[in-house]
Amino acid sequence: MLYLEAFAFPDEDAEHAFFMRHKLNCHTSFYPFQVLAPRGFRRMDFEPITVLSGSNGSGKSTALNVIAEKLRLRRGCAFNKTDFFQTYVDLCTDYRTCAVPPQSAVLTSDDVFDYMLDVRTVNDGIDVRRDKVLDEYFSLKSEKYSDFTMKTMADYDTLKKLNRARSRTVSRFARESLLPNIRTRSNGETALRFFSERIRPQGLYLLDEPENSLSPQKQLELAAFLEDAARYDDCQFILSTHSVFLLAMKSAKIYDLDVTPVDVRPWTELEVSRTYRGFFRKHESEFDEE
Repeated sequence: MLYLEAFAFPDEDAEHAFFMRHKLNCHTSFYPFQVLAPRGFRRMDFEPITVLSGSNGSGKSTALNVIAEKLRLRRGCAFNKTDFFQTYVDLCTDYRTCAVPPQSAVLTSDDVFDYMLDVRTVNDGIDVRRDKVLDEYFSLKSEKYSDFTMKTMADYDTLKKLNRARSRTVSRFARESLLPNIRTRSNGETALRFFSERIRPQGLYLLDEPENSLSPQKQLELAAFLEDAARYDDCQFILSTHSVFLLAMKSAKIYDLDVTPVDVRPWTELEVSRTYRGFFRKHESEFDEE
């Protein structure tokens, strides 16, 4: 499904006209001006999965943030805007096939990090409550309550807890009294769950380096999840990544920001892929033969 068909950034002529018109001589930075235009990055035409590939500082995140701002997509974490950001966005043009679904969003590595911190905060609260629950269990099992009888309705809740404690082991009593402690998940599992919770059917999602915090195996799982969401759930994805596992997704259209002008290339021809290939070829003799 395509919600966004294409997106056009201002070219060098448009940027030059802007500077001449406003006679901007007192600034040292005009970000996001002078980032994409010198690379010949004029227009993106999208597929259900479109990927931005390039080295650090190539403009991947800049392009995603500009698109997100133009479409007014929901975002969790704030990003660095300059005085010129909105002016640059106004010079861009988006080509939509239909209205962008309201659940659409931009999801960044900062969002994943904040989510993991929230999970840990919840877990800290669960740990404190667990200590209280265990104290309560052993108190109910002590001689203090050995002859307990209900005398008034105010004792009803105590009687229920007492009967539960008498009929259950300490671990079962604690489990039934507490939410599951999600700290048992690793950071990678928590990060993967973040995407599975936030990405809903029929949405446009911009993902900025989603592989952060994910092991290679989890990156493969994320790639499979994105492929299925695009194929079966009418989702559209535009993402930036350094991950060869995400770059190799089926039918992904890849823009290589390491070449000028920016061009569409297969993942096998990208610099990052060839770096990995060269590394493993160099160390091929160190792997055990199967």
